[in-house]
Amino acid sequence: MEQACFDVIVVGGGNAALCAALSAAEDGARVLALERAPEARRGGNSAFTAGGFRMVHHGIEDVRKLVPDLSEEEIARTDFGEYTAEQYLDDLGRLTQYYIDPDLAEIIVRRSTDTVRWIRDKGVRFVPNYARYGFRQNGRFKFFGGVVVHANGGGRGLVEAEYKAAEKHGIAVRYNAQATALLRGRSGVEGVRLIADGVEEEIHARAVVLACGGFEANREWRTRYLGPGWDLAKVRGTRYNTGDGIRMALDAGAQSYGQWSGCHAVAWERYAPDFGELDALTSPYRHSYPFGIMVNAEGKRFVDEGADFRNYTYAKYGRIVLEQPGGYAWQVFDAQVKHVLREEYKLRGATKVQADTLEELVDRMQDVNPAQFLATVREYNAAVRRDVPFNPIIKDGRCTQGLAIPKSNWANSIEVPPFEAYSVGCGITFTFGGVKIDTTTRVLDMADVPLRGLYAAGELVGGLFYFNYPGSAGLMAGSVFGRIAGREAARFACSALA
Repeated sequence: MEQACFDVIVVGGGNAALCAALSAAEDGARVLALERAPEARRGGNSAFTAGGFRMVHHGIEDVRKLVPDLSEEEIARTDFGEYTAEQYLDDLGRLTQYYIDPDLAEIIVRRSTDTVRWIRDKGVRFVPNYARYGFRQNGRFKFFGGVVVHANGGGRGLVEAEYKAAEKHGIAVRYNAQATALLRGRSGVEGVRLIADGVEEEIHARAVVLACGGFEANREWRTRYLGPGWDLAKVRGTRYNTGDGIRMALDAGAQSYGQWSGCHAVAWERYAPDFGELDALTSPYRHSYPFGIMVNAEGKRFVDEGADFRNYTYAKYGRIVLEQPGGYAWQVFDAQVKHVLREEYKLRGATKVQADTLEELVDRMQDVNPAQFLATVREYNAAVRRDVPFNPIIKDGRCTQGLAIPKSNWANSIEVPPFEAYSVGCGITFTFGGVKIDTTTRVLDMADVPLRGLYAAGELVGGLFYFNYPGSAGLMAGSVFGRIAGREAARFACSALA
């Protein structure tokens, strides 16, 4: 492979990186993408996602532009609702406690719809997100939470379609290629140093886009920056996101930015493998907790399970589970809500116990204080507002009264057998700390001056998410900033030729 024939090098192999590569090629650049993983494991964390995109939309007409083959029957039985720019901005602000960089937030929101259409034009097929963001009521599906479409085939379908598009557009891809350093010269960043098949080499280009993930798969960094105990968390996605891009940028003078002590972490199968497995036949997700209760080893509830829709709380509750004694918890349900539990609760691979009495249930749980558990359930049942009807489609206000830790919505008593309990630990998705970029994705130094020729997108961008995260905003942010980064890198490279 000729080493001097590239205008833009994109470091990474997931959605943000592929959007950057496609955008750069669209602007006429000769592009090389470096994927650390082997080809069979390509796609970064994006391949492990459900493929959902949080975007502004105003109902069926916007949806049909992305899913043109919707049948009349599907349209008739579905209420897609709408998700306005104002709602999107409010969610980003509210969930991050308004720490999110307002300029970056505005770009994500205002460019979300157009970017999803651009991805579709590149060959990604979208379908309605019935399974995760909709419930059937009175024979009609109603969406909640702002995410109405996902890529066909989920995350794997998304990245496979993007790789096909990359091949079509002449983008070169090297696998098993770990970038280790940025090359700097008189023009700024002029390429990368990498290790491929155990051999170190240098590849030169006129611009570099870093889009190779956060540091969630780096146990040492997790413990250093997130805190004690985080070395025990399970990694939901790829094992290759170890912070390489962040370290390379910092070594080149980039400014660290964002919440380095924060991450997206969820309640996850307690005994899941250490890293995600693309071909796993089981599903470690455990996201129906709003319809039951969660208890720790002491037999006590520790969080408001119904504080908000699942997609607005799941990304912060993993941390809270990890903070419990032993770093685990149990999700408890009864027969009244079995019909609304997500599909993963029906699959093999769950650490699950079932019984016809609560006494038998806690006995089978084994590592929960039985007396306190029974007292917790009795107290919880007595506090439920039974005069308020249960409705999973809205925040129904069916709450508890008088508890130290309330349940604000979907508070169903735990009293109808059979009872089920599922043991969960913490699964980390991605980290929030990274490098600082401007609104054109240029990486900034400590004086907020752009590092010439260096751009960034995806998880390693700091300043987007703090404390929490609205579901499906990650792929959207990666796509928006990846598209911008590729375009800007290509234009910089072309200007360097002039």
